[in-house]
Amino acid sequence: MENVNLTGHFLIAMPAMTDPYFARSVTYICEHNAQGAMGVVINRPIEMSLDDLFDQIHLEIHDKSLGQSPVHFGGPVQIERGFVLHQPVGHWSSSIAVDGQTALTTSKDILEASALGVGPEKMLVTLGYAGWSAGQLEEELAQNAWLTVPADDSVIFDIPSDKKFEAAIQLLGIDLASLAEDAGHA
Repeated sequence: MENVNLTGHFLIAMPAMTDPYFARSVTYICEHNAQGAMGVVINRPIEMSLDDLFDQIHLEIHDKSLGQSPVHFGGPVQIERGFVLHQPVGHWSSSIAVDGQTALTTSKDILEASALGVGPEKMLVTLGYAGWSAGQLEEELAQNAWLTVPADDSVIFDIPSDKKFEAAIQLLGIDLASLAEDAGHA
């Protein structure tokens, strides 16, 4: 597992994953390097809409359909902080460009622009993120905790949250029922 870089990939929880934060989760890896990895879970909507979030930060949202969009649980780290996965990349403060089309932004300017209707074309807002220290993700991969597959933007932005897990599995070209707890061991 040396030198693997999963930036721009999905981590799909294996059926044996019992951690309540990550069971049946799909996590989009935004950054992966020698210091560790970070990403956001993309299929865990919470009981909060963008309308609710924007109210809390004193912004009025002009696009009512955007306001109905759910906020997601992005992971157990910094759960009080908002993370916006979006396309196009644009020019926002505090952004990490994941690939040529997608970025993760943590600054309020992107939410202010979105409230006014001039934000990014596509976005998924999370509270919190998932983080791994140096070598931790590689160790979890070696233990078969995760499946990995290059991310597909449509799974992030276009598919309903309750269908993202199955859609991510389909990217692998395998049947979920065929996954045994010890998959990968001959």
